[in-house]
Amino acid sequence: MQGVVSRLEGRVALVTGSARGMGTAIARRLHELGASVALNDLDPEATASCAAELGDNALPVPADVTSSGDVQQMVEATLERFGRLDILVNNAGILFPTRLEDISEDEWRKTLDVNLTGTFLCTQAAIAPMKREAYGRIVNLASTAGKTVSTLGGAHYTASKHGVLGLTRACALELAPHGITANAVCPGLIDTEMAHENTTPERLDAYRTGFPIQRLGRPEEVADLVCFLASDSAGYITGSAYDIAGGDLMV
Repeated sequence: MQGVVSRLEGRVALVTGSARGMGTAIARRLHELGASVALNDLDPEATASCAAELGDNALPVPADVTSSGDVQQMVEATLERFGRLDILVNNAGILFPTRLEDISEDEWRKTLDVNLTGTFLCTQAAIAPMKREAYGRIVNLASTAGKTVSTLGGAHYTASKHGVLGLTRACALELAPHGITANAVCPGLIDTEMAHENTTPERLDAYRTGFPIQRLGRPEEVADLVCFLASDSAGYITGSAYDIAGGDLMV
């Protein structure tokens, strides 16, 4: 996608949940394309390590995305270091495979808090600095679960990702007059720690062979799609949700 994605020199990106998996791949790809990147995760050491790996123009901003105070401090730290915020990638998320009748109230609330409320709080905090520049790209990591049901996650995961898609459309409608786009990316089964932690190798093999493209997706492939939506090349795209699932979901 190198020839499709506009270069991102001069842009500043904030990526949540960037200490592993798709988040790390997204932060790395944005940085490779020339953006300054603020990397967020709940784990301060892991966040600092990922930022150090990227090198110059990478800032660790550890924070709990479910806390409005933490989120505000995270955005303020990004603005203090880089002076602006152009791109927000809401990637932070959690998944529990608990079946419906066994989901506790605490687990339900935690899943919705991280996956949906965290996306809302980070988006809300990014609006003012984006409006000042009359420019913004918001990319939310949803899931094919947001259009159907989750392969690995429980009902709370599915519900949270449906919510992310609704939030994305509402943001797109409200923010378009200010030069800000909002889109969602809907991965299927991607070869990440989260996938391996929530099922067995045998189950992953069975899923893999059932896809039209018979493999798991790579985090780098998701990162390329996110970077396209975060670039000037996608300036006329908003309110959309893009599947990247090897043909597992065809709508």
